[in-house]
Amino acid sequence: MTSMPASERLGSHLKLAEQALMATKSAVLKPAGVTVAQYSALLHLSENPGISAAALARLCGVTPPTMNTVLKNLQDRALIERTPHEWHRNVLETRLTDRGRTVMADADARAVRVERALAAEFTLEEREALVGLLGRCVELLEKERGRAQRAVPGQ
Repeated sequence: MTSMPASERLGSHLKLAEQALMATKSAVLKPAGVTVAQYSALLHLSENPGISAAALARLCGVTPPTMNTVLKNLQDRALIERTPHEWHRNVLETRLTDRGRTVMADADARAVRVERALAAEFTLEEREALVGLLGRCVELLEKERGRAQRAVPGQ
């Protein structure tokens, strides 16, 4: 099998774009006092009040232990509150506090400026094509991951 230069690997370009996006969001969110992971949790909590930590971890694309750390930090700063579910006492519902909504609004305005600047770099047709192409990347990579997991003995 022949080698493939890094410059020809789509994964390298995807990683560079992701790193640039995360570094930019990190910089713009810093004055709001939140990290990208905390912002992501606040954003999804604002759209899904009462969601469990496990479900929130899935939405944010992180592991449950990572999400628990993020939530502990947000709770320590009184940006969220966690209360036992009405019927399932071992499940904690997580909601934004008033202070959390204020921080979320500030952070979201900052993140939206980045998203709008990024979108403005492309025509509508280019954005639609990019979203479609990235969706195809995700679809193919999930299939490949499934194949790899099935190929591992003992799983």
